[in-house]
Amino acid sequence: MPSNSEIILSNQVHPGDSTTETVTGDKYKGDGYYGRSDGLHTVQINLIGFIGTIEIQGTLAIDPAEEDWFTVELESSNSSTIGFVDTTGAITTTSPTVSSVTYTSNETNSNNYNFTGNFVWIRAKVSNWTDGNITSIQLNH
Repeated sequence: MPSNSEIILSNQVHPGDSTTETVTGDKYKGDGYYGRSDGLHTVQINLIGFIGTIEIQGTLAIDPAEEDWFTVELESSNSSTIGFVDTTGAITTTSPTVSSVTYTSNETNSNNYNFTGNFVWIRAKVSNWTDGNITSIQLNH
């Protein structure tokens, strides 16, 4: 089945007046909607001078109410993996995970994050936003 790529939050500009803004994006179809079994999703977050917090939320509900949404764990694909030694002595590697991406000073970047789950719907939520622009958040799955 071909992969899908779509902008789940398009250009958002803070009014620049020191207010704290919250933006919740529309819902977009995740892997679970299509019945895919791998559940692999990637988001690319593109920012200019951004201060605030960004969460990617998912739901398993077909017709979700607000209380059905939860924040998914994001795995950074921009940082190097971390090695761990388990109790058998085997070395495993993982990438650091975060539940939200928070910037406390003006951030201009483009970062990619992976997450896995058979989510029916996906959305972006921005909170504690006090400055800057979100040029886009793109979902690939």
